[in-house]
Amino acid sequence: MILREVHVAAPWALLGLVPVIATLIYLAIRHRRHLEPTLRFSSASLLSELPRTWPERLRFLPEILRVWALVAIVLALARPQLAAAPEDDEAEGIDVVFVLDTSCSMRAADFQPNDRMFVAKKSIAELLEKRRSDRVALVVFGSESSTWVPLTLDYALVTRMLDEVEVGMAGDGTAIGSAIGTGLNRVRKSEAKSKVIILLTDGDNNAGTISPKKAAEFAKELGVQIYTILIGRGGPVPFPAGKDLFGRMVYKNQTIPTNPELLQDLAETTGGLAYTASDKEELDERLSAVLDRLDRSILEAKNRVVSYEELFPYALILAALALALELLLRLTRLRRFP
Repeated sequence: MILREVHVAAPWALLGLVPVIATLIYLAIRHRRHLEPTLRFSSASLLSELPRTWPERLRFLPEILRVWALVAIVLALARPQLAAAPEDDEAEGIDVVFVLDTSCSMRAADFQPNDRMFVAKKSIAELLEKRRSDRVALVVFGSESSTWVPLTLDYALVTRMLDEVEVGMAGDGTAIGSAIGTGLNRVRKSEAKSKVIILLTDGDNNAGTISPKKAAEFAKELGVQIYTILIGRGGPVPFPAGKDLFGRMVYKNQTIPTNPELLQDLAETTGGLAYTASDKEELDERLSAVLDRLDRSILEAKNRVVSYEELFPYALILAALALALELLLRLTRLRRFP
């Protein structure tokens, strides 16, 4: 059973209950003293022996109904609201940091007709369309690394920023260790049960101030799993070498150094897995496999906007019913005399 929060939009209106409470106290005192009868008799001893009738027992009911009507009107002015129960009171998800290699080797065009960078960006964007409650961050790296998008649930923002990522924007090296370190800074204070770094690269570590092995040890201490995806076919691959006289791109085969053993070691050290992707279909499958196998964790939806249901109409209906019933009773034997 989900308890729903009651919120009062205008609490100052509750001050109107003060005179209502005073009226209740007055009625209670009046009821205790029974008030002196309007008609006076020389002796009331005979009247006291008469049985009490139901009109006599209920003579204060109209006054009580009027007080209840006043209470309902005051509550309506205070605008009580009931928090609408969302489909998911808490967001279920994981913290994911995409660490994307932007070194010049990502221009390799073995994912014909597109290069590795184009395919990597497209696969990440398509994956985000299927997510709903995972917080996502994006780190880009070459010879240096930087946070491009901090952890967020705003997938549209991540997609827009992803479009602006370009080959060579962070230098022409491949600082895998530094990139992992930057990614760890994004999740080290996270309370998510599952914290993940997805490293997409096509080369070997050849830059940076932190060794990949040391970065993996830090990740293990923080409980962050690293999943690596080696992009590309390996061996000689077509690489842009400039344009010919007609403005067409000319490609020459080039071998890009890779180190799959390093990526395997990084994944095993942190409890993750290492994958390879030689085309877009494989890359899509690898990215989906990483997220689908992870444990789910509960993250509070801090950006969830809570909607409220107004309850004042019900209070007004209650007031109207009480006043109508009071009017009806005053047309019966409970009317004032004279």
